[in-house]
Amino acid sequence: MTARIGLVVNPTAGKGRGSAAGREAHARLSGLGFEVEDLSGPSLAQATDRARAGALGGLAALVVVGGDGMVHLGANVVAGTEVPLGIVAAGTGNDIARTLELPRGDVAASVTAIQHGLATGPRAIDAVRVGPPGTRRREWFVGVLSCGIDAAVNARANGYAWPKGSARYVRALAGELGRFRPFGYRVTYDGQVWESPGTVVAVANARWFGGGVKIAPDARVDDGLLDVVVAGPFTKSGVVRIFPGLYHGKHVGDPRVQVLRARDVLVEAVPALGAVPPPAFADGERIGPLPLQLSVVPGALSVLA
Repeated sequence: MTARIGLVVNPTAGKGRGSAAGREAHARLSGLGFEVEDLSGPSLAQATDRARAGALGGLAALVVVGGDGMVHLGANVVAGTEVPLGIVAAGTGNDIARTLELPRGDVAASVTAIQHGLATGPRAIDAVRVGPPGTRRREWFVGVLSCGIDAAVNARANGYAWPKGSARYVRALAGELGRFRPFGYRVTYDGQVWESPGTVVAVANARWFGGGVKIAPDARVDDGLLDVVVAGPFTKSGVVRIFPGLYHGKHVGDPRVQVLRARDVLVEAVPALGAVPPPAFADGERIGPLPLQLSVVPGALSVLA
């Protein structure tokens, strides 16, 4: 029986390159003899619904075409199931593809990796469940959840059409600094507590986010642990000085920065200690305001590589 692959394309990824990449991926997968079903929709919500229906109907794999947001969509469809995820990285950041050492901006190489994964078996990686404590509402993410100035920068950058890649985040940082003051946090991690005014709180399953920012240099997607990067209060000038080093992971050498490791994390706002933190983002997608409960699930996601 011909293997059936579901394909979901983000046409807006990479300034419109997603549509072309999607057509090429469809043609190449079909050329290899797979039955390809286009599950894309006019909105990401509709695409998610179509992908879930397709997965329930029996797929050999779900393949997403786009950036980290499309990987986020795919993870929320197939994490915790036996359906593997294939990634054709055609976005601007592609941090999850970078983490997994998958091709970026090369459809032919991406399809080859998918074919190889189907032939030899997928790679099991960790994924993270996140949602408001005391509720049953949860969603998955794969990369990094941020809820500090990095999240505010991410939100602003998402509204920019230019420049591309990491330069977009530099522009967004400049826009955020004018109103910045340290936020108030309480982070509970495996029963321990860090409580402080702070600049950054990032809960990382992967090393990179924000188009190449190496926020958690030692994070691994298959160790069953989260790297929780917390930075105490920085002045505006301090943020400017430390920001360039984020791309190379140099910030972890600053004594005001700590990396905590845990399986379960609760992040809360403490207004008495500083400004209310911005809504959290993960995989470049808005998750929502604090408080948030996070738990890593080892091996929850199968990836074709």
